[in-house]
Amino acid sequence: MTEPISGLAVVPPGLEAPAAAELTALGAHAVVPLRRAVRFQTDLAGFYRLHLQARLPFRLLRELTHFPCYGKDDLYDGVQAAVDWLHWLPPEASFRVDASGSAPGLNHSHYSALQVKNAIVDLQRQHWGARSSVHLDDPDLAIHLHLGNAREGGNSRAGGYGNARQGQPEATLSLDGSGGSLHRRGYRAAMGLAPLKENLAAGLVALTGWDGTVPLADPLCGSGSLVIEAACSALGRAPGLERSFALERWPDFDAALWAQERQQALGLARETCGGGQPLAAVIGMEQDPGVLDQAQANADAAGVAPWLDLRLGDCRDFQPPNQAGILVCNPPYGERIGERDALEPLYADLGRMVKERCSGWSLWLLSGNPELTGALKMKATRRIPVSNGGIDCRWLHYEIR
Repeated sequence: MTEPISGLAVVPPGLEAPAAAELTALGAHAVVPLRRAVRFQTDLAGFYRLHLQARLPFRLLRELTHFPCYGKDDLYDGVQAAVDWLHWLPPEASFRVDASGSAPGLNHSHYSALQVKNAIVDLQRQHWGARSSVHLDDPDLAIHLHLGNAREGGNSRAGGYGNARQGQPEATLSLDGSGGSLHRRGYRAAMGLAPLKENLAAGLVALTGWDGTVPLADPLCGSGSLVIEAACSALGRAPGLERSFALERWPDFDAALWAQERQQALGLARETCGGGQPLAAVIGMEQDPGVLDQAQANADAAGVAPWLDLRLGDCRDFQPPNQAGILVCNPPYGERIGERDALEPLYADLGRMVKERCSGWSLWLLSGNPELTGALKMKATRRIPVSNGGIDCRWLHYEIR
């Protein structure tokens, strides 16, 4: 086993629990859900595996070190002493520093990031007489600083997860192995007006408990995020196979180990559910022909188009298969003035349709407007708080009698 890695998965708010379950299933241990994040431990092979196979995180951070931080001088000195920067960042490599949180005298993320940058380039100049350039879009090394009070046993709320005394200001330095956000799978060139991010869609499907053995339908599928992510999960399509990652440029990158994990991820793809049963019907309905074309293009790129039944039509005309299953949908929320009145009939008709035709099914609906959801005239049995693009939402569960 390689050297242990302490890591942090940055996840959509509300998906901490299913993300923790996913990381555990992929071999991580000491998994602890936090707020908008999950702390875990693994080894290098496991860290690679998470990048290739985990569906829910936005980013996966690898902790380098943590140290007490009572101000800018502590931060500067702590960064220089933190790790062997001559190993991690030679002057020909570019870098970027992102910062979050606060500590005494360090209340602005830009200033905190600047302190980290200065500490590193000053050390480089002392050793080489040269320094790395900053590349904001595609750096060779993406460094993340989190400032916050440590918690007993390291239970910081959002990334300061060392073992300092409770309440002690602490800095945690990590490397972002992801590069661009992990929600970008590489298959979605086309999207509708307000698409769900792929990792949020995957997490919402995970919360339903759907495993591919009963039908799943989205009568308002848009560009297809929910049904595509559902099919990818049920058919073992690893989400990280069609993109590159920042960790591939790290000085300790193990190409042979990466190839091994990548081959294992490729080998997960199948044409049936995990237990060998045929995949049940996965249906998406969209009334805009152009948006439906986008959904079809995305499904083709994701490699699951043969298993999806994408239909042109209005949700009010949806006809479910005979076998009861799960309905999922993300209807518009009516954020602009005047939209609410126009959308209320849509919600009322949706509620009427599922009650008339979908007896025995479960409905999961992403609500960003409780007044509109009231037009369904249905009572939710579960209300799971989530955030969709900064909008406070609820993933509502209804049992249709």
